[in-house]
Amino acid sequence: MKRFGQVIGVDPQRFEEYKKYHAAVWPEILAMIYECNIRNYSIFHKDNQLFAYYEYIGTDFAADMAKMAADPKTQEWWVIMEPMQRPVSTRAYGEWWANMEEVFHTE
Repeated sequence: MKRFGQVIGVDPQRFEEYKKYHAAVWPEILAMIYECNIRNYSIFHKDNQLFAYYEYIGTDFAADMAKMAADPKTQEWWVIMEPMQRPVSTRAYGEWWANMEEVFHTE
């Protein structure tokens, strides 16, 4: 299992809309997240920043992410979400949500 932390900004004018969508995530999106071996997925908010945490339990992260990206319902969800988000300027090439380095963990 690998833990992931990610960060992205959120448009303050659209944050309430963002929360409404996430209060009732489409079942197809939740199913695809599960099919792609993601567990314990949470998104937190502070000062127009979103922090995501999830655990990946699969063996081929790239293949699972490609599967998710190819899913039509996921693509539809992303078309709605992306205009609400503000990627951080320091993200790596090809990232939308910027991956964070884990510096501490305890069980």
